[in-house]
Parts: sequence; structure tokens; C-alpha cells
Amino acid sequence: MGVREGYDQELLEVQTDILLMGETAILALEKSIQALVELDVTTAEQIMTADDVIDQMEIDIENKCVTMIARQQPLARDLRVITTGLKITTDLERIGDYAFDISRIVTHMDHAKGHIKPLVDIPRMSAMACKMVREALTAYQSGDLMLAQKVCQADDEVDSLYGQIFRELLTYMIEKPALISDATQLIFVARFLERAADHATNIAEWVVYLQTGQRIRAN
Repeated sequence: MGVREGYDQELLEVQTDILLMGETAILALEKSIQALVELDVTTAEQIMTADDVIDQMEIDIENKCVTMIARQQPLARDLRVITTGLKITTDLERIGDYAFDISRIVTHMDHAKGHIKPLVDIPRMSAMACKMVREALTAYQSGDLMLAQKVCQADDEVDSLYGQIFRELLTYMIEKPALISDATQLIFVARFLERAADHATNIAEWVVYLQTGQRIRAN
């Protein structure tokens, strides 16, 4: 195998690692919302413990990228491939952190009392955010600029739903002050999901940069 072929293989391995890390973070986020809906403390605690796995994935990818930069001294597109990978990895680590944060909220809830209302919009918001992350990663893998743009546009829908959830829960707090603590926790969950969608948008923007060399800001 020649030098270039070996280098290309290393780049492919990093991309594969990033995709695996992405799916791991998405599954953690999905499970955290499932744990919230079901008030499942056991699953929530498992997600919190497993966050170390996502953190280690980030460290391993960073080490590979830094080693390639030091050894190959890449230029132009090759350098963009590596730096984009580093940026995307950071976004994925933050999504994993939100799964951890949501799970921690689950462990602090009053499970005997249950939820203050049926959870409908928060799971819907989670599904939207997770779909955005998956599509952003698909765009990263395939170089699909149209799909990346679609992800950026979808962020407005998540923001709108977050606003709707916030206003509804604020009304609950005003009308029933005893529910302030529970409603506040759900607002935090919705905020974490909104931020996860923002990171999906970041990934999509990095895809555009990778393919065109141009930085865009959807937000």
C-alpha cells in the first residue's frame, strides 16, 4: 500500500469512528427520553454511566486526527477533512452530554407522583432532533449538500416546538405554583433537546464547509 492509499485508509477509519460515535450519542439521547417518559431510573443511570464511552470515543478520534496532522502535514481539502472531523466530534460529545443531563433529571424526579401532564411534545421534539443528527451524519458520510441544507432548515421547526413547550409549561407554573419544580425540569429537558438540534445544525454546516470550503451559519 502506497503512502496516499494508507493515508486515505486512515481518513476512512476516522470517518467510521465518527459515525459510530454519532449513532452511540443518538441512541443515548433516545433512551434518555424513553427513560423520562417511563420514569425508568435504572435506564437513566445506565445512560449516565455509559457517557464515559462517548467521551473516550472523542478522545480516541482526536488522538488519531492530531497524529495524522503531525505525520502528514495535510493541506487544502485533506486538512479540511481532519478539522471537520474534530469539530463534528465535539458536537457529538455535547449531544451525549445532553443525554446524560436528561437522565440525571429522571433520577431526581418524584416517581410516585408521576408527570404533571402526558408527555407528547417532548418525545416528538426528541424524534425531530435525533432525525436531524442522523441526517447530518448521513450528509457527512455521503457529501450530500442538499441533505445538509435540509437539516439546517429543520432547526426552525425544533425551535418553534421548544417555544410552544416552554409557553405551555410556563402557564402550568403560573396557574399551579406547586408544579413549578416539575415544570422547570421539563423545560430543561426541552432546552437540552433544542440544543441537540443546534449541534445537528452545526454538523450540517461543517459538511458544507468540508465540501465547498465555505462556512455558513444557519442560526
